[in-house]
Amino acid sequence: MPIATVNPTTGETLKTFDALGSEEIEVRLDRAHRAFREHRLTSFARRAELMHRAADLLEADQDDIARTMTLEMGKPLKAARAEAAKCVKAMRWYAEHAEEELADVHPRDADAKDSGASRVVVRHRPLGPVLAVMPWNFPLWQVVRFAAPALMAGNTGLLKHASNVPQTALYLEDLFHRAGYPEGCFQTLLIGSDAVADIVRDPRVVAATLTGSEPAGRAVASIAGDVIKKTVLELGGSDPYVVLPSADLDRAVPVGVTARVQNNGQSCIAAKRFIVHDAVYDTFVSRFVQAMSALTVGDPMEESTDVGPLSSEQGRRSLEELVDDARGRGATVLCGGDRPEEQPSGWFYEPTVLADITPDMRIHYEEAFGPVATLYRVADLDEALEVANDTPFGLSSNVWTQDPDEQERCARDMEAGGVYFNGMTASHPGYPFGGEKRSGYGRELAGHGIREFCNATTIWYGV
Repeated sequence: MPIATVNPTTGETLKTFDALGSEEIEVRLDRAHRAFREHRLTSFARRAELMHRAADLLEADQDDIARTMTLEMGKPLKAARAEAAKCVKAMRWYAEHAEEELADVHPRDADAKDSGASRVVVRHRPLGPVLAVMPWNFPLWQVVRFAAPALMAGNTGLLKHASNVPQTALYLEDLFHRAGYPEGCFQTLLIGSDAVADIVRDPRVVAATLTGSEPAGRAVASIAGDVIKKTVLELGGSDPYVVLPSADLDRAVPVGVTARVQNNGQSCIAAKRFIVHDAVYDTFVSRFVQAMSALTVGDPMEESTDVGPLSSEQGRRSLEELVDDARGRGATVLCGGDRPEEQPSGWFYEPTVLADITPDMRIHYEEAFGPVATLYRVADLDEALEVANDTPFGLSSNVWTQDPDEQERCARDMEAGGVYFNGMTASHPGYPFGGEKRSGYGRELAGHGIREFCNATTIWYGV
């Protein structure tokens, strides 16, 4: 895949970039290694000062970087602005809370005495340069939620971003440079995926984090495992959206629409499978289909646009294949299901709702990365959980019920990294984020995320 900005609204290639050569990569790896030696010794106060400065700069740049993101991957401009604001929030959260989250831990006095120590301290020390392989769908947020905790912990960062968002990737390096971070603390590597393996194997790179597809995660994890290096993976998701009889449909319907088409439907934590109890199925579906059909599809630079284009021609083709397979095997198309006639250019796809989904359809098990919702009618909570868990993924989930017993049952039995009741799944800097099964392992955000790339060092003092 060429490293280029291709406008998904028009299909026009706007700017191309040369990939770094081996000598240039070597220079950047050496910079990261040398920068870590100094950055690891800085105080939390100094790190917080730099992170706050970066947050202030990003806040000032919000409109400009939002336009760049929309131009490169097609998200509605209003959503791009919100993404930039969310990054500012996360950067400030880590600037304010990193020291607390990485504070020394003092084991029980009884355990220290039992081990023959006068005292024992567990200290979280940074590891070194970490490679981040990041996706295009949230080109700013995905990186910041790695970079903010990594830099606040004293690590340095190397970013291999998706090849279709090079200008956003270069902006991130420039942002941290302008904030005053020393050279090498955070660098963007404009490289193809074929260069990743050698970087992971390089002894100066201590760990890797990846958000992306299963094949990409499998490849990076296997290479890192071969050289005994830690990885954190956040991969695909096919999140269930369960609606039970006590649900407030006045909220569950519009939130469900937003949960499905956020970011033009290209979000790992977007609600994708709508599992609705028979008692409210007909009412929910009627209102849901009406709302999906009423969405405005168009130029993402326009404030009135609800759904912009998919990020690439291949992305739209993959989505079409899933829908066509389901339709050919008996699924009912309640709305959408095609390219919008009013958008002859670009990679647009209509907001789509499919019913009568069966396990022999690819879309039952595969992630639909676009504005396509699938519907399931269930008789009770047992069946709802069975359908919800009948997926290789386990990133997050949404459940609409006012019943405390049903909530407790779902919190216990839902196979996912998060269970959100009566609201939409969303990542927040204060909560751990990640999944199970083929959605990956490890956690981002909160204290869990900053400690992923630290060494929990036991410091034992004899009597």
